[in-house]
Amino acid sequence: MKLSPSFYQGRDVVQIAKSLLGKELHTNIAGLHTSGIITEVEAYAGRDDKACHANNGLRSKRTEVMYHAGGVSYVYLCYGIHHLFNVVTNVNGKADAILVRAIEPILGIEHMLERRNQSSIKTNLTSGPGTLTKALGISTKQHYGISLQSEEIWIEDVPKLADKYIVTSKRIGVDYAEEDALKPWRFYIKDNPWISKK
Repeated sequence: MKLSPSFYQGRDVVQIAKSLLGKELHTNIAGLHTSGIITEVEAYAGRDDKACHANNGLRSKRTEVMYHAGGVSYVYLCYGIHHLFNVVTNVNGKADAILVRAIEPILGIEHMLERRNQSSIKTNLTSGPGTLTKALGISTKQHYGISLQSEEIWIEDVPKLADKYIVTSKRIGVDYAEEDALKPWRFYIKDNPWISKK
């Protein structure tokens, strides 16, 4: 069953990020169904978080979707190379988002391998925010703003992962955020090999 809109519209982006671990991210793009277990995420808050694109009310054409009610996708181009997939959370007007950094493949692995030009399954197939989107077919800005209740991108509910299986660290690649770079808002599944490397 798909996660309900109310799941995404909670007020605490950190708690929602932790709750996403273990859930199943699905795509059905160009008729190809792929999915994987979410193994690594990062939380970003639209208030008092210099690492967030929409910090303290910053609005632009790119960040506008972050101000929608939670439950839509925020896809943006990073370094002119990779499209990164984020889940928008919180209520309308509060710009929070969760970057999905890695998944453990479940369905459509053959499609993932083809999209990534790989011949055998290795953890780098979907470990990293740019590689997982390519593997899942989220490769253009046409996926910006898609409802996560759609038949193109959605997240399936599974029982919540116990806290003892969740590892916490600071986020990756946000040194520009000064003191906010130290926020312990990266979460991943303990001992799971399908996570990105710093």
